[in-house]
Amino acid sequence: MGRHTLPPLPTELAGLSALAFDTFWSWSHSGDALWQALDRDTWEKTHNPWVILRELTAERLAALTEDADFRSLLRGAVEERRRYLDRPCWFDRERAGGIRGIAYFCMEFGLGEALPLYAGGLGVLAGDYLKTASDLDVPAVGIGLLYQEGYFRQFLDRAGWQHEIYTYNDPDDLPLEPAIAPAGGWLKVPLELPGRTVLLRVWRVTVGRRSLYLLDSNDPRNAPIDRGITAKLYGGGTEVRLLQEMVLGIAGWRVVESLGLDIDVCHLNEGHAAFAVIERARTCMRRTGRSFAHALWIGRAGNVFTTHTPVAAGFDAFAPALMTQYLCGPGGSLEGLGIGARDFLALGRRVPDDDDEPFNMASLAMRGCAVVNGVSRLHESVSRELFAPLFPRWPLDEVPVGHVTNGVHVPSWDSAEADILWTETCGKERWLGATATLTEVIRALGDDALWRLRARERYHLIQVTRERLVRHLRQRGQSPARVGEAERALDPNTLTLGFARRFTEYKRPNLLLWEPERLVRLLTRADRPVQLVVAGKAHPDDAVGKAMVRAWTTFAADPRVRRHVAFLEDYDLALAEHLAQGVDLWINTPRRPWEACGTSGMKVLVNGGLNLSVLDGWWAEGYAPSVGWAIGDGREHPPDHDGDDAAALYRVLEDEVVPAFYDRDSRGLPRAWIARIRASMADLVPRFSANRMLGDYVGCLYGPAAASFAARDGDGGALGEELEAWRQALETHWPQVHFGALEVAAGERGLDFRVAVYLGEIAPDAVRVELYAEPLGDGDAVVIGMRRVDTLPSALNGYLYHAAVATPRSPGDFTPRVVPFHPAARVPLECPLIRWYR
Repeated sequence: MGRHTLPPLPTELAGLSALAFDTFWSWSHSGDALWQALDRDTWEKTHNPWVILRELTAERLAALTEDADFRSLLRGAVEERRRYLDRPCWFDRERAGGIRGIAYFCMEFGLGEALPLYAGGLGVLAGDYLKTASDLDVPAVGIGLLYQEGYFRQFLDRAGWQHEIYTYNDPDDLPLEPAIAPAGGWLKVPLELPGRTVLLRVWRVTVGRRSLYLLDSNDPRNAPIDRGITAKLYGGGTEVRLLQEMVLGIAGWRVVESLGLDIDVCHLNEGHAAFAVIERARTCMRRTGRSFAHALWIGRAGNVFTTHTPVAAGFDAFAPALMTQYLCGPGGSLEGLGIGARDFLALGRRVPDDDDEPFNMASLAMRGCAVVNGVSRLHESVSRELFAPLFPRWPLDEVPVGHVTNGVHVPSWDSAEADILWTETCGKERWLGATATLTEVIRALGDDALWRLRARERYHLIQVTRERLVRHLRQRGQSPARVGEAERALDPNTLTLGFARRFTEYKRPNLLLWEPERLVRLLTRADRPVQLVVAGKAHPDDAVGKAMVRAWTTFAADPRVRRHVAFLEDYDLALAEHLAQGVDLWINTPRRPWEACGTSGMKVLVNGGLNLSVLDGWWAEGYAPSVGWAIGDGREHPPDHDGDDAAALYRVLEDEVVPAFYDRDSRGLPRAWIARIRASMADLVPRFSANRMLGDYVGCLYGPAAASFAARDGDGGALGEELEAWRQALETHWPQVHFGALEVAAGERGLDFRVAVYLGEIAPDAVRVELYAEPLGDGDAVVIGMRRVDTLPSALNGYLYHAAVATPRSPGDFTPRVVPFHPAARVPLECPLIRWYR
């Protein structure tokens, strides 16, 4: 079956195999010593225990068997993992909402550099999600793709220009194994495409208590063109992207069904996986014998959609002809659903009956899920504007998008030094449950301990930076003098700024280069020097982004600043960890509101790093003067405002950041800076941890979704049939709904509203009549249900509705409206009809 094989391990070393295949090592500092003892050089280069284990010779194994110190390390690692897997967990104590299982779909997963199946923040978030699910024992499984090449690796030529290279992900080199079907043998699931069926191999990655299942089209029985479907992450053009998303959503849900996983919540982490809602409906059809429309109602109750996109152009959209070819035509994946091509394509369109409109995956996700969330408070507002066209005439504040602000898996991002400090202060269990008690404990940390932590972390980053610079300069054939200069770059006692991100125009990675000479002066001031570590990639097709990379490499090569600036190529998870652990200040300069959340700045928090950022994404809700710095006025501006933001960035650095770092007392301690470190660690780390994030998902989204799904799935799906009949009746007869006279009078407590409503053939219990008033200032809109008090004579379902409103507002602020109502439906998400009095 192509399973991984190892040389026979002596009995004394048998525990190594289970340790190597569990990515628990990616967030266990104590495990580092074990793998370093086996092969320090390979560990530093790969951080892949499986590669280390596979290369051990018989002689080396024999020596390890006789090595008492190594056997002690191994026993400790085995025991730590056993305790981790066996202990009672947060989810066992909470058991919120009767959740049985969550299937978490994502196009990429960043668990560690040993599994290069990620491009950026979306994948790193997904990896952090699974690790946290393991820590808390939340019953989630990940569903993703195994890419033969994954995302590109960046290298720079002598002139500083970015080039791309793709490396092969040999499954035999990765810490994964074939997923075993319930009947035995390697699990493979089919995907029907025109004229053929593609077999998808399924692999399993162990993530502590949780599993990640990865689909791979590189089966020898597939045609060469189909074997390449899962070749590159975000590569190959529109048609390949569609095929990858079919694999992720359709075949991914088939993995769930084939393994018999008890799943009630299907979580789409971005719209890439939206086809899962279709395949889930198909399986519901088979189980209940009901139609696709009924089955969609049933499955939708348990589907959650998280959008990460701040602009409409970021949503994947496909031409109708391409959709028809692969899904709606003969041999397509929709055969047997009993739904016509036009009806299916309408699910992915803003205007359902516009046959020329492309099929939008985010629209499908919106129509296929009963819960939708953005990834920060600000992104909730941005997303409501993006999705407002799907809910015509609904107020913006009622567009059904909430938010769960992202968080990071803290144990993956803390340095070894920070881990020791947090363990001594808060105990080993600090990230294995709720975090409410951590804030006060961290506030008690002394200045000396915090400043020692920062000094050690900064020095470690400088060592790593020098090593990388030297290696890359030698690879580019630079002179021995230039290499020698890199060996002495940076100073362990100098204020160290860092930023690393995808180099694209809206992230404005070159804002700090707006005035190069001013930056030179900032960096090279003799009494208060500053140093800067920069990293990031541009998309292979992004010429503007590549030019930004080139601008930084040119600046970093300037002899005046070479000791103060380092551009580190090939930004990946390993480099991200070093940066997050070592920088004193993390800089982020996106153009608001284009940063949906951003988690890079969260990763420095646990290590005592501070943030200076635009008030966008998570920083818009995390910022306070006591924990860091902000630039901008918290409003949106056009690109011609960039110069103002650059000036503000320089001013904050020159007048606030640098003085705060270098103003020292008689013992050499920057007390004001340390106070910010303490406040940032105490107030922000728990708030922006993945513990809080996943707790929010479980309590606020998953629990209600699981309960709603159980209600609709019970009794053979009868509620789904009832809801579809309700919707059809409303859509058929909605044009008959209209208003009669509206009367407003002064009442005992404020205003009395009476309005005549004619519902035609719609039953009165199928709707609600409400009074609505727009928000005033920062307040909420006013929505008041009106009571049916009388029947209008000689009218079919004509009624008089009344509401008494205690308010200082004028009568003209209030407008009656009719909206759909069913106690089991989510309005307007599942039925966006609305009728206004005016």
